[in-house]
Amino acid sequence: MSKQPPLVLVDGSSYLFRAYHALPPLSNSKGEPTGATVGVINMLRKLMADYRPTHVAVVFDPPGKTFRDDLYPAYKANRPVMPEELRVQIEPTFEIIRAMGLPLLIVDNVEADDVIGTLAREATERGIDTLVSTGDKDMAQLVNQHVTLVNTMSNSELDVTGVKDKFGVRPDQMVDFLALTGDSVDNIPGVPKCGPKTAAKWLNQYGTLESVMAHADEVKGKIGENLRASLEFLPLSRKLTTIKTDVELEYGPDDLAPADPDTSALRAQYERLESQRLLASLDDGVRSEESSSGDSRYDTVLDESGLGAWLERLTAADLFSFDTETTSLDYMQARIVGVSFAVDTGEAAYVPLAHNYPGAPDQLDRDTVLARLRPLLEDPDRHKVGQNLKYDISVLANHGIALRGVAYDTMLESYVLDAGAGRHDMDSLAERHLGYKTIHFEDVAGKGAKQLTFDQVPLEQAGPYAAEDADVTLRLHQALWPRFEGKDRLRAILTDIEVPLIGVLSRMERTGVRLDCPMLARQSRELAERMHALEQRAHEIAGRRFNMGSPKQIGQIFFEELELPVIAKTPKGAPSTAESVLQELADQGHELPQVILDHRGLAKLRSTYTDKLPERVDPETGRLHTSYHQAVAATGRLSSSDPNLQNIPVRSEEGRRIRKAFVPADGWRMLAADYSQIELRIMAHLSGDQGLLDAFAAGLDIHRATAAEVFGVDGPEAVTSDQRRSAKAINFGLIYGMSAFGLARQLGIERAEAQEYVDLYFNRYPGVKGFMERTREQARDQGYVETLFGRRLYLPDINARNPQVRSGAERTAINAPMQGTAADIIKRAMLAVDSWIETEGPPVRMLMQVHDELVFEVDKDHIDAAGEQIRRLMEGAAELKVPLVVDVGIGDNWEEAH
Repeated sequence: MSKQPPLVLVDGSSYLFRAYHALPPLSNSKGEPTGATVGVINMLRKLMADYRPTHVAVVFDPPGKTFRDDLYPAYKANRPVMPEELRVQIEPTFEIIRAMGLPLLIVDNVEADDVIGTLAREATERGIDTLVSTGDKDMAQLVNQHVTLVNTMSNSELDVTGVKDKFGVRPDQMVDFLALTGDSVDNIPGVPKCGPKTAAKWLNQYGTLESVMAHADEVKGKIGENLRASLEFLPLSRKLTTIKTDVELEYGPDDLAPADPDTSALRAQYERLESQRLLASLDDGVRSEESSSGDSRYDTVLDESGLGAWLERLTAADLFSFDTETTSLDYMQARIVGVSFAVDTGEAAYVPLAHNYPGAPDQLDRDTVLARLRPLLEDPDRHKVGQNLKYDISVLANHGIALRGVAYDTMLESYVLDAGAGRHDMDSLAERHLGYKTIHFEDVAGKGAKQLTFDQVPLEQAGPYAAEDADVTLRLHQALWPRFEGKDRLRAILTDIEVPLIGVLSRMERTGVRLDCPMLARQSRELAERMHALEQRAHEIAGRRFNMGSPKQIGQIFFEELELPVIAKTPKGAPSTAESVLQELADQGHELPQVILDHRGLAKLRSTYTDKLPERVDPETGRLHTSYHQAVAATGRLSSSDPNLQNIPVRSEEGRRIRKAFVPADGWRMLAADYSQIELRIMAHLSGDQGLLDAFAAGLDIHRATAAEVFGVDGPEAVTSDQRRSAKAINFGLIYGMSAFGLARQLGIERAEAQEYVDLYFNRYPGVKGFMERTREQARDQGYVETLFGRRLYLPDINARNPQVRSGAERTAINAPMQGTAADIIKRAMLAVDSWIETEGPPVRMLMQVHDELVFEVDKDHIDAAGEQIRRLMEGAAELKVPLVVDVGIGDNWEEAH
């Protein structure tokens, strides 16, 4: 069949039921079911994109009975009543199909199959190719040289040969085949125990149902008895399975040209569905087939005239996208192999500068090209857009170029619009927002050990890949930026926080932090000695040697030899030795689980930090360089990797010792500035609870103040250490949505006592309880919560039917405004401090961001003044109803300063 059949007929009823049963039970924030509708529309959109028909119809069964019910009152009697969750989605589905401009057909007294059959027959008689999209095997009887079936779920087509291969009979025998096998779903009687293979055998032997019936006496055995007993019903079964092809219709194939979509109606419907993907499809403005159909114009620039022409276009452009191709993903080591840019969709260029493989063509000189690009790249008034431009900023810095004028970053646009929508890499975004499959790096460079570095990729493959990156980035910006319209606070998160932070993070990453590697080597040896001692102790307790890293051996010793209680089981039914199980056994007083936990903890410290950190020191700078990620955590917090500096333990002596190896340059000192109890202060601000506001305003120890209120003691000074510990658990636990059950476990008390603590807390701080209730309600109504500055976190499960899933979303709804606001505040603080450093040039380097803490190295002669300025800037990063307090520490290493 042609890829563009003139007529496509869609079995809408088949789509609807398959989408309902195949997809999870999605719903919008109001609790309205949406899964079947979203599924049908996505299948239709894919079908239209795949086949681009000139004429199309989506056909549904009519409500009520049809002529087959008159023929056989028991027809479809076994089908259950349509679920209410599906029934309420039917009319909205119809409205969207009409708004898409697709003809929607429903004919009284006949099923969708009959309407499709009639239109397919008319098309065949006129020699028109027809594609029938359905999951219904009954439709195979319509297949001929002009009619093909497609199953959108399996993406498979059935032509005449395909029907024969699948069912063992020709399409013109399918009605007889279906009559013999019957249909339990539609309650059509066939021959009992006659399966598809038997029916096909009979029809291949005798040709038709009438002939099979005429030779019934020749069929031996029990199946022959069944055939003869069914002779009375087989003609009726044949009538019921025969698709009518002579329905009187008011329209023919020529009348089914699609109309232009009603974009405003679609937007209203997609907003009701709360489908970000469908909404994005309205804003794309670019069809993915442009590139694949050859409409895109991608240049590979190898000469001066080509470069000059593109420089003129870049100079005249209000905005251009920019990307680099490099030798490495390590931003400290990477060198530029080529650059790409785009100024209009579908038009992009790649300038190769350092491809080096046998037969590689002559290329322009890298230093010369970068020198000619420098004025454009360094001009703050020449606006650029990119995808993860922080990497490109660092790579350009390796070549002495300071990229300025970064106006947009598509990774951050997507992240700010909906952080939890999925991954924010370019390939994922292109597929999600443009419906476009990009050329992947592996497509041009290969995979695994044989993967080429980009300078080894032939220009025939490298050019289109690199140019497409710039083109798709521009397209993504054009699709994403309009979605900020009318969302001023959300847009400000992007333009005033996230995009300006790109340069700050790049500078901080490239500065790096100095390590005392000999100290870490000593710690590794000491950890190894302690691990050995723990291993010996474990063997002593067990009474024999065993592999400390083998769950199977540990399980045998625990549950067979020592007969410890089984806490949980693996999916395969074996007793679990997971860390949570070991911890619970240790809490019950069993020594061996605690020894194994201690051993695992030390092994992790050694393998992750004391052994690995020195290996990651850059040979040129002599410092450790991490990577900060803006578009990972849903709440807006930064994360760190390669290495992760945010997970170094601070509660254990071993973890704190690792921090001692983070040291300043000679003649400098370490300075750590940490927000004090920032999330509790944000809770006080957002809730407006007078008790919390008064406690913070008075500068009280908030945990002592809470303990005094909850436990009714005479003032904070009378609070015991245990009471303060309990109050701290309550303060932080409620922020993170902890239940009384969780609090009981943390404090080691009964659940009823923990519930009493929670009740007392809410009695003393009613504003907090009111805030939590308001937040849950707002989340249920609008489907998202916001930080103080307008960052959004969408909560798709806030109205879930499953109570556990819904409760999890409610806990997130309460916590996200606090954690997200804290993330926004420290980002604003980083911007303020970086601006001071860049503008005034003090001998201060910002080294690390770890949760609510910023770490610096400062010339020892300026340490006090720098500390005061950093404190002032950080405390001024937000204006709350309570004071922001920053604790500043100074030392000769990170641990001393913390």
